[in-house]
Amino acid sequence: MPIVRRVFMHNALPSERAALLLGFAFHFCVLASYYLVRPLRDSLGLEGGADKLQWLFTATFVVMLLMVPLFGALVSRLPARRFVPFIYRLISVSMLAFGVLIANHIAPVTVGRVFFVWVSIYNLFIVSIFWSVLVDRFSSEQGQRLFGFIAAGGTLGTFIGPLLAATMAKTLGPVALTLAAAVLLEGAVRCYRALLTRTQPRTRLRSGGPAQEDRKMGGSILAGLTLIFRSRYLLGLASIMLLHTSAATLLYFEQARVVANSYADVGSRTQFFAVVDLIVSALTLIFQLILTAPLIRMIGVGGALVTLPLATVVAFAAMVLAPVPTTVALAQGLRRAVEFAIVRPAREVLWTVVSREEKYKAKNVIETLVYRGGDAASGWLSAGLTALGAGFGLVAVVIVPFAGLWAWLCLWLARRQTQTQTQTTDASGHEHPVRDIS
Repeated sequence: MPIVRRVFMHNALPSERAALLLGFAFHFCVLASYYLVRPLRDSLGLEGGADKLQWLFTATFVVMLLMVPLFGALVSRLPARRFVPFIYRLISVSMLAFGVLIANHIAPVTVGRVFFVWVSIYNLFIVSIFWSVLVDRFSSEQGQRLFGFIAAGGTLGTFIGPLLAATMAKTLGPVALTLAAAVLLEGAVRCYRALLTRTQPRTRLRSGGPAQEDRKMGGSILAGLTLIFRSRYLLGLASIMLLHTSAATLLYFEQARVVANSYADVGSRTQFFAVVDLIVSALTLIFQLILTAPLIRMIGVGGALVTLPLATVVAFAAMVLAPVPTTVALAQGLRRAVEFAIVRPAREVLWTVVSREEKYKAKNVIETLVYRGGDAASGWLSAGLTALGAGFGLVAVVIVPFAGLWAWLCLWLARRQTQTQTQTTDASGHEHPVRDIS
């Protein structure tokens, strides 16, 4: 344990280590649960044909439109201590139900499509909720030091999840995958509750007074949307999310076409997707434990954020030059490793300077509705270009100026975050909540 602390936890103060390890374990359980069923989702999504994926992305967006106000109502009426476990456990029960349906081959195409949509929705909610909790319990300064290590817990989950999926897919089947996913989500609930006892909220509710987990947050069920449109800072965060998910979806569609043409059965496709996830996880874990914290300190939050548009351009170029499974695995592996290891911790630091309501409501809208909206739009764009006979090479050329805009927005947001942090930190070094960033 002393060696672990010296090598991997040297950025943490002694008083922070228990919370740091709980954050690590919390993130591990959340992402291991999702990555257990992600290869199954991707495989079942191709059952109706790769040319139908845009319909699944559109259905996901439509259902997300219905889910966001429901989530807003839940957050407004229940304290965080209650709604976080409720959502995680509701998803656990749904996983078990899908496992039984899939294993018994009940309406396989229909169930597969519904499963694809549901997993594509819930994974964003569980990850967004996790990070909302983290940015509410850790300060901006702590985030720059500690979020890299906490993110590594999730990366370990993204390694263990697909490893289990790859070994269990053909032997134990979907029931085992979904059962294991449900157990891990329950583990996430236990970590969350333990984390609350070892940390304090960093912001106050808009009504004033301490931000305690047993208080309702209040506000409108659509407050997440209205908060975004009132703030240029939040609009900037929404814009980089839209650019990110649009580019990622275009790459995903090209990946799906290559995989569908190369592998004929569900088991082989599931194993390929699991191998890609393993590559991502291995690279990301190495980066996070060794590189993330010192790199963010060296090049700043803005520099860290810019690495993703650069990696995206590289991935597009590689998949144009060699559209084969090996290139797909390596290009997607590198881009997603950069995203998870370097960009995600840096992006979460941007959220540490906003109000608590914005952390739970606006953040969730951006990371669910905006994310899936970009998915749906990009899916139809890809299908339309294919119908017109335009190749993936044209898309790769067009993406370059958008990557430039994306990079500029990253740098602008990083400057605003730094300015706001400076303005809200008093001489004693204590950070205060930001009521509004316009």
